[in-house]
Amino acid sequence: MKTEMNQDFEKTTKPISGYIMLLVLFALIGCTVYGFAVIQKPIVVALIPLILFLIPGFFMVNPNGSRVLVLFGKYVGTVKENGFFWTLPFYSKSKISLRARNFETERVKVNDKMGNPILISSILVWKVSNTYKAAFEVDDYESFVRIQSDAAVRILASRYPYDNFDDDQLETTLRSGLEEVNDAMEEELTNRLGMAGLEVLEARIGYLAYAPEIASAMLKRQQAEAVVAARFKIVEGAVGMVEQALDLLSEKKIIDLDDEKKAAMVSNLMVVLCSDQEATPVLNTGTLNT
Repeated sequence: MKTEMNQDFEKTTKPISGYIMLLVLFALIGCTVYGFAVIQKPIVVALIPLILFLIPGFFMVNPNGSRVLVLFGKYVGTVKENGFFWTLPFYSKSKISLRARNFETERVKVNDKMGNPILISSILVWKVSNTYKAAFEVDDYESFVRIQSDAAVRILASRYPYDNFDDDQLETTLRSGLEEVNDAMEEELTNRLGMAGLEVLEARIGYLAYAPEIASAMLKRQQAEAVVAARFKIVEGAVGMVEQALDLLSEKKIIDLDDEKKAAMVSNLMVVLCSDQEATPVLNTGTLNT
Protein backbone atom coordinates (compact mmCIF):
# COMPACT_ATOMS: atom_id res chain seq x y z
CA MET A 1 0.00 0.00 0.00
CA LYS A 2 1.55 3.31 -1.13
CA THR A 3 1.15 6.30 1.18
CA GLU A 4 1.92 9.99 0.47
CA MET A 5 2.08 12.54 3.28
CA ASN A 6 0.18 15.83 2.83
CA GLN A 7 -0.14 18.93 4.97
CA ASP A 8 -2.35 19.19 8.06
CA PHE A 9 -2.03 15.50 8.91
CA GLU A 10 -3.96 14.34 5.85
CA LYS A 11 -2.43 11.33 4.11
CA THR A 12 -3.44 10.11 0.69
CA THR A 13 -3.16 6.37 0.22
CA LYS A 14 -3.75 3.91 -2.62
CA PRO A 15 -4.89 0.43 -1.57
CA ILE A 16 -4.57 -2.76 -3.59
CA SER A 17 -6.57 -2.90 -6.81
CA GLY A 18 -9.94 -4.50 -6.25
CA TYR A 19 -9.80 -6.32 -9.58
CA ILE A 20 -6.70 -8.27 -8.56
CA MET A 21 -8.27 -9.33 -5.28
CA LEU A 22 -11.50 -10.14 -7.13
CA LEU A 23 -9.57 -12.65 -9.26
CA VAL A 24 -8.09 -14.13 -6.10
CA LEU A 25 -11.57 -14.38 -4.60
CA PHE A 26 -12.95 -16.12 -7.70
CA ALA A 27 -9.99 -18.51 -7.65
CA LEU A 28 -10.66 -19.44 -4.05
CA ILE A 29 -14.36 -19.94 -4.77
CA GLY A 30 -13.44 -22.12 -7.76
CA CYS A 31 -11.07 -24.20 -5.68
CA THR A 32 -13.74 -24.67 -3.04
CA VAL A 33 -16.37 -25.77 -5.56
CA TYR A 34 -13.89 -28.05 -7.32
CA GLY A 35 -12.80 -29.59 -4.02
CA PHE A 36 -16.35 -30.42 -3.01
CA ALA A 37 -17.78 -31.41 -6.37
CA VAL A 38 -14.88 -33.16 -8.11
CA ILE A 39 -12.17 -34.44 -5.81
CA GLN A 40 -14.42 -34.41 -2.73
CA LYS A 41 -11.76 -33.20 -0.34
CA PRO A 42 -13.27 -31.95 2.92
CA ILE A 43 -10.10 -29.99 3.56
CA VAL A 44 -11.25 -27.28 1.13
CA VAL A 45 -13.84 -26.24 3.68
CA ALA A 46 -11.01 -24.28 5.28
CA LEU A 47 -11.17 -21.86 2.31
CA ILE A 48 -14.68 -20.73 3.16
CA PRO A 49 -13.64 -18.52 6.15
CA LEU A 50 -10.92 -16.99 3.95
CA ILE A 51 -13.49 -16.17 1.27
CA LEU A 52 -15.79 -14.59 3.82
CA PHE A 53 -12.83 -12.62 5.18
CA LEU A 54 -11.93 -11.14 1.78
CA ILE A 55 -15.43 -10.02 0.74
CA PRO A 56 -15.89 -7.03 3.16
CA GLY A 57 -12.58 -5.55 2.02
CA PHE A 58 -13.90 -4.42 -1.38
CA PHE A 59 -15.02 -0.81 -1.87
CA MET A 60 -15.35 1.84 -4.58
CA VAL A 61 -14.46 5.53 -4.73
CA ASN A 62 -16.60 7.62 -7.10
CA PRO A 63 -15.43 10.82 -8.85
CA ASN A 64 -15.00 13.67 -6.36
CA GLY A 65 -15.38 11.22 -3.52
CA SER A 66 -13.06 9.80 -0.88
CA ARG A 67 -12.79 7.13 1.79
CA VAL A 68 -11.15 7.78 5.17
CA LEU A 69 -9.45 4.61 6.42
CA VAL A 70 -9.16 3.97 10.17
CA LEU A 71 -7.62 0.85 11.73
CA PHE A 72 -8.54 0.20 15.36
CA GLY A 73 -8.87 3.94 16.10
CA LYS A 74 -5.75 4.99 14.18
CA TYR A 75 -6.01 7.14 11.07
CA VAL A 76 -4.31 5.31 8.19
CA GLY A 77 -5.00 7.56 5.22
CA THR A 78 -7.54 8.84 2.71
CA VAL A 79 -8.28 7.26 -0.64
CA LYS A 80 -9.03 10.01 -3.17
CA GLU A 81 -8.27 8.17 -6.40
CA ASN A 82 -11.32 6.93 -8.26
CA GLY A 83 -11.74 3.22 -8.78
CA PHE A 84 -12.31 -0.22 -7.29
CA PHE A 85 -10.07 -1.20 -4.37
CA TRP A 86 -9.54 -3.76 -1.65
CA THR A 87 -8.12 -3.33 1.81
CA LEU A 88 -8.14 -5.31 5.03
CA PRO A 89 -11.68 -5.78 6.32
CA PHE A 90 -10.53 -4.47 9.71
CA TYR A 91 -10.36 -0.96 8.25
CA SER A 92 -13.36 1.29 8.70
CA LYS A 93 -14.02 3.14 5.45
CA SER A 94 -15.94 6.41 5.96
CA LYS A 95 -17.27 8.24 2.91
CA ILE A 96 -16.57 11.96 2.56
CA SER A 97 -17.72 13.77 -0.57
CA LEU A 98 -15.32 16.27 -2.16
CA ARG A 99 -18.01 17.84 -4.34
CA ALA A 100 -18.98 21.52 -4.09
CA ARG A 101 -22.20 22.05 -2.12
CA ASN A 102 -24.72 24.87 -1.84
CA PHE A 103 -26.15 25.95 1.46
CA GLU A 104 -28.56 28.80 2.26
CA THR A 105 -29.00 29.90 5.83
CA GLU A 106 -32.40 30.59 7.28
CA ARG A 107 -33.61 34.17 7.42
CA VAL A 108 -32.63 35.47 10.83
CA LYS A 109 -33.67 38.70 12.53
CA VAL A 110 -30.68 40.69 13.79
CA ASN A 111 -29.86 44.32 14.54
CA ASP A 112 -27.63 46.20 12.13
CA LYS A 113 -24.92 48.61 13.23
CA MET A 114 -27.50 51.35 13.87
CA GLY A 115 -29.69 49.03 15.93
CA ASN A 116 -32.42 48.60 13.30
CA PRO A 117 -33.95 45.08 13.16
CA ILE A 118 -33.41 43.45 9.78
CA LEU A 119 -33.97 40.06 8.15
CA ILE A 120 -30.91 38.56 6.46
CA SER A 121 -29.74 35.26 5.03
CA SER A 122 -26.65 34.10 3.17
CA ILE A 123 -25.81 31.65 0.37
CA LEU A 124 -22.65 29.60 0.77
CA VAL A 125 -20.78 27.39 -1.71
CA TRP A 126 -18.30 25.11 0.02
CA LYS A 127 -16.48 21.80 -0.20
CA VAL A 128 -14.25 19.54 1.88
CA SER A 129 -10.56 20.23 1.24
CA ASN A 130 -9.00 18.30 4.14
CA THR A 131 -10.61 14.97 4.96
CA TYR A 132 -8.60 14.47 8.15
CA LYS A 133 -9.95 17.66 9.72
CA ALA A 134 -13.48 17.07 8.43
CA ALA A 135 -13.54 13.58 9.91
CA PHE A 136 -11.75 14.14 13.23
CA GLU A 137 -11.65 17.84 14.16
CA VAL A 138 -15.44 18.22 14.44
CA ASP A 139 -18.28 15.82 15.28
CA ASP A 140 -20.41 16.59 12.20
CA TYR A 141 -18.91 18.93 9.62
CA GLU A 142 -22.25 19.49 7.83
CA SER A 143 -23.88 20.63 11.07
CA PHE A 144 -20.75 22.70 11.75
CA VAL A 145 -21.29 24.54 8.45
CA ARG A 146 -24.90 25.39 9.32
CA ILE A 147 -24.15 26.72 12.79
CA GLN A 148 -21.04 28.69 11.83
CA SER A 149 -22.75 30.21 8.77
CA ASP A 150 -25.59 31.44 10.96
CA ALA A 151 -23.11 32.94 13.44
CA ALA A 152 -21.13 34.63 10.65
CA VAL A 153 -24.28 36.24 9.22
CA ARG A 154 -25.21 37.65 12.63
CA ILE A 155 -21.74 39.09 13.18
CA LEU A 156 -21.58 40.56 9.68
CA ALA A 157 -24.97 42.27 10.03
CA SER A 158 -23.86 43.98 13.23
CA ARG A 159 -20.80 45.49 11.51
CA TYR A 160 -22.65 47.47 8.84
CA PRO A 161 -25.79 49.62 8.74
CA TYR A 162 -28.61 48.64 6.43
CA ASP A 163 -28.34 51.95 4.56
CA ASN A 164 -26.79 55.39 4.92
CA PHE A 165 -29.86 57.36 6.02
CA ASP A 166 -28.19 58.36 9.27
CA ASP A 167 -24.80 59.11 7.70
CA ASP A 168 -24.70 60.42 4.13
CA GLN A 169 -20.90 60.11 4.04
CA LEU A 170 -20.99 56.39 4.79
CA GLU A 171 -20.04 54.41 1.69
CA THR A 172 -20.33 50.77 2.79
CA THR A 173 -23.76 49.50 3.79
CA LEU A 174 -25.50 46.14 3.60
CA ARG A 175 -27.74 47.40 0.81
CA SER A 176 -25.27 49.28 -1.39
CA GLY A 177 -21.85 47.79 -0.58
CA LEU A 178 -22.64 44.22 -1.61
CA GLU A 179 -19.21 43.47 -3.05
CA GLU A 180 -17.32 44.55 0.05
CA VAL A 181 -19.88 42.94 2.38
CA ASN A 182 -19.72 39.64 0.47
CA ASP A 183 -15.92 39.69 0.62
CA ALA A 184 -16.09 40.27 4.38
CA MET A 185 -18.55 37.40 4.76
CA GLU A 186 -16.35 35.07 2.73
CA GLU A 187 -13.33 35.95 4.87
CA GLU A 188 -15.29 35.43 8.09
CA LEU A 189 -16.57 32.03 6.96
CA THR A 190 -13.14 30.96 5.71
CA ASN A 191 -11.67 31.62 9.15
CA ARG A 192 -14.49 29.77 10.90
CA LEU A 193 -14.72 26.72 8.61
CA GLY A 194 -10.98 26.29 8.07
CA MET A 195 -10.59 24.41 11.33
CA ALA A 196 -12.91 21.70 9.97
CA GLY A 197 -10.98 21.35 6.70
CA LEU A 198 -13.68 23.11 4.67
CA GLU A 199 -13.02 25.51 1.81
CA VAL A 200 -15.35 28.43 1.08
CA LEU A 201 -15.76 28.85 -2.69
CA GLU A 202 -18.32 31.68 -2.55
CA ALA A 203 -20.35 33.50 0.07
CA ARG A 204 -22.91 36.24 -0.50
CA ILE A 205 -26.07 37.76 0.94
CA GLY A 206 -29.13 35.88 -0.24
CA TYR A 207 -31.92 37.95 1.34
CA LEU A 208 -31.95 41.37 2.95
CA ALA A 209 -34.90 43.43 4.21
CA TYR A 210 -36.09 45.41 7.19
CA ALA A 211 -37.96 43.47 9.85
CA PRO A 212 -41.79 43.65 9.43
CA GLU A 213 -42.27 45.88 12.48
CA ILE A 214 -40.28 48.75 10.95
CA ALA A 215 -40.56 47.95 7.24
CA SER A 216 -43.54 50.30 6.69
CA ALA A 217 -41.87 53.22 8.49
CA MET A 218 -38.59 52.70 6.63
CA LEU A 219 -40.45 52.55 3.30
CA LYS A 220 -42.03 55.93 4.01
CA ARG A 221 -38.62 57.25 4.95
CA GLN A 222 -37.13 56.00 1.69
CA GLN A 223 -39.99 57.55 -0.25
CA ALA A 224 -39.49 60.86 1.57
CA GLU A 225 -35.78 60.78 0.75
CA ALA A 226 -36.60 60.14 -2.91
CA VAL A 227 -39.13 63.00 -2.99
CA VAL A 228 -36.67 65.43 -1.38
CA ALA A 229 -33.94 64.42 -3.85
CA ALA A 230 -36.33 64.87 -6.79
CA ARG A 231 -37.51 68.25 -5.49
CA PHE A 232 -33.93 69.38 -5.16
CA LYS A 233 -33.24 68.54 -8.78
CA ILE A 234 -36.44 70.26 -9.91
CA VAL A 235 -35.65 73.45 -7.98
CA GLU A 236 -32.06 73.42 -9.21
CA GLY A 237 -33.23 73.14 -12.81
CA ALA A 238 -35.95 75.77 -12.36
CA VAL A 239 -33.47 78.30 -10.97
CA GLY A 240 -31.26 77.76 -14.01
CA MET A 241 -34.17 78.21 -16.40
CA VAL A 242 -35.31 81.42 -14.67
CA GLU A 243 -31.79 82.81 -14.70
CA GLN A 244 -31.42 82.00 -18.39
CA ALA A 245 -34.80 83.62 -19.19
CA LEU A 246 -33.87 86.84 -17.40
CA ASP A 247 -30.49 86.95 -19.11
CA LEU A 248 -32.04 86.50 -22.56
CA LEU A 249 -34.68 89.17 -21.93
CA SER A 250 -32.00 91.59 -20.80
CA GLU A 251 -29.57 90.70 -23.58
CA LYS A 252 -32.10 91.05 -26.41
CA LYS A 253 -33.74 94.10 -24.76
CA ILE A 254 -37.19 92.68 -25.30
CA ILE A 255 -38.54 94.31 -22.17
CA ASP A 256 -37.08 96.48 -19.44
CA LEU A 257 -37.86 94.98 -16.05
CA ASP A 258 -37.23 96.69 -12.76
CA ASP A 259 -36.47 94.75 -9.58
CA GLU A 260 -40.13 94.48 -8.57
CA LYS A 261 -41.16 93.08 -11.96
CA LYS A 262 -38.21 90.68 -11.95
CA ALA A 263 -39.24 89.42 -8.52
CA ALA A 264 -42.81 88.87 -9.72
CA MET A 265 -41.60 87.11 -12.85
CA VAL A 266 -39.24 84.88 -10.87
CA SER A 267 -42.04 84.00 -8.45
CA ASN A 268 -44.43 83.10 -11.24
CA LEU A 269 -41.87 81.03 -13.14
CA MET A 270 -40.81 79.13 -10.02
CA VAL A 271 -44.45 78.33 -9.24
CA VAL A 272 -45.02 77.07 -12.78
CA LEU A 273 -41.81 75.05 -12.98
CA CYS A 274 -41.91 73.51 -9.48
CA SER A 275 -45.64 72.83 -9.16
CA ASP A 276 -46.97 69.28 -9.09
CA GLN A 277 -49.97 70.33 -11.20
CA GLU A 278 -50.32 71.98 -14.56
CA ALA A 279 -50.35 75.78 -14.32
CA THR A 280 -53.66 77.52 -15.10
CA PRO A 281 -53.05 80.63 -17.23
CA VAL A 282 -54.68 83.95 -16.26
CA LEU A 283 -54.98 86.54 -19.04
CA ASN A 284 -54.17 90.11 -18.09
CA THR A 285 -55.93 92.54 -20.43
CA GLY A 286 -54.40 95.57 -18.78
CA THR A 287 -50.81 96.82 -18.73
CA LEU A 288 -47.86 95.31 -16.97
CA ASN A 289 -48.35 97.81 -14.16
CA THR A 290 -51.90 96.58 -13.44
